[in-house]
Amino acid sequence: MQLINNLFGRSQGDSSFEKQLKNVLGLKPGNAALYRTALSHRSVKETPDENNERLEYLGDAVLSAIVADYLFKRYPYKGEGFLTEMRSKMVNRQQLNDIALKMGLRKLTFYNKFDNSLKGSQIFGNTLEAVVGAVYLDKGYTKTHQWVLKHIVIAHMFVDDLELVDINLKNKLIGWASKNGKSLSFDLADEKMEGSRRLFTINVVIDGQMLAQGKGYNKKDASQAAAQVAIEKLGIS
Repeated sequence: MQLINNLFGRSQGDSSFEKQLKNVLGLKPGNAALYRTALSHRSVKETPDENNERLEYLGDAVLSAIVADYLFKRYPYKGEGFLTEMRSKMVNRQQLNDIALKMGLRKLTFYNKFDNSLKGSQIFGNTLEAVVGAVYLDKGYTKTHQWVLKHIVIAHMFVDDLELVDINLKNKLIGWASKNGKSLSFDLADEKMEGSRRLFTINVVIDGQMLAQGKGYNKKDASQAAAQVAIEKLGIS
C-alpha cells in the first residue's frame, strides 16, 4: 500500500491532512495541494505560488459575489445602500476572522507561531478567503456557492441580528466619548506592505490611554475594526 501511495505521490501525511480538511470544512478535497497553499501564510511560504495571497484575492471576490447574490434574493425590495451596508457587515475583516476561528481554521493554518506581529492579527480571516478561492478552483462556482451558504453564511452570519448592528461603529464611539466627556482619537500605529497590499493598524486612544487596536487594508476598515473592539471592551450597547 505504501508503494502504491508513493507511486501516486500520496503520503499518509496527505491522507491525514485531507481528513482534517473534511472535518473542518465539511467537504472532501479533490486537490489537497490547493488547500495546503490556501492555508499557508507568507510567514512560512514567501513566494506567491506557495503562499495563500493569490487565493485570498480570488476568494475575496468569490465570497463577495456569493454574499451579494444571497442578499439580492433575500431582500427583493431593499435598495443598493442597504444591500451594500449588509454585505460590509457580513464580509468585514473582523467578522471573517471570528468565523475562521469558530470553524477551526487556526489549527490547520501554516504560519510562524513565533512571530509576535501575527498575534491578534486577522490572518485567519484572510485564510478563510483563500480557502473559498481554493474551493472555487477545486469544485467550481455552483458547489462553492452551496458550500459558502451552508458553512459560512447560514452557520455563522446571523443576518437578522446584523440588520440591527450599526455599521458605523466609529461614529457610535465618537458619540459615546462626546456624551461622557472623554478625549478620543484614532491614531495610525502602523502602515506596512502585506504581500501586494498595504495594511494599516489603528489605535483607539481614550483619555491618553490606548484601549483597542484594529487592522485593515484601508484606514476606514482599520478604524471600524478598532472601534468594534473598543465598543466591546467598554460594553457600549
